[in-house]
Amino acid sequence: MSGFSDEEIKQAASVAVSEGTDIRERMRNLTLTALKQRHMEASEVKSIVRALAEGITLGLDKRAHDSKQALSQAFSGLDSALMKSAEASHLALQQLSENSSEFSKQDLKTALDNLKKIEQDFLSTLDEVAHKSSTHIKTEFGDLLTHARRTGTDTGRQVSATLSTFSQQMHGVVHDTHAAGSGAAHKLSSRFTQLVAGILEGAAQALRDKK
Repeated sequence: MSGFSDEEIKQAASVAVSEGTDIRERMRNLTLTALKQRHMEASEVKSIVRALAEGITLGLDKRAHDSKQALSQAFSGLDSALMKSAEASHLALQQLSENSSEFSKQDLKTALDNLKKIEQDFLSTLDEVAHKSSTHIKTEFGDLLTHARRTGTDTGRQVSATLSTFSQQMHGVVHDTHAAGSGAAHKLSSRFTQLVAGILEGAAQALRDKK
């Protein structure tokens, strides 16, 4: 699946939901595959989530009789995969912070800001797509998102844990000698994205072996 495009992700999600077998597992695996093949920049993850959400709505249109249950399973699979990506980011940050003198506080800040943006975009992107859906799907999406915002998501809990773990290391980041000028756009370091991709591949393989 090299070069996994948004359209390919959308169509794969639609098929996973419409066929109605192992929806949670298929959505989780699909999301993990897309995440590990694309950079972990927040904009890339948002694009993936949007494509997945659009595919989910297409799939739900073909199974109106149990769309609520199918949506719940699809959301759970998506949330589980994004939680795994946040967990992978946490592990990558630990390795780089402990073992690399080249990984600066600014690199850490960029990665943490990116994680926060992914969490913020997760539900808001689903909401945007849902508002363009048919009436009954929009309603079911609305109920699900209201519940998710009230109780929290696995992704959100993992992001919060990561931010808490590294908050002390962020002290004085504005004075870091590695930091770029104020207002500069920062990219995630290639070492970080490579580490995350490797950890996600390991997670995906473990899930396949378990199955």
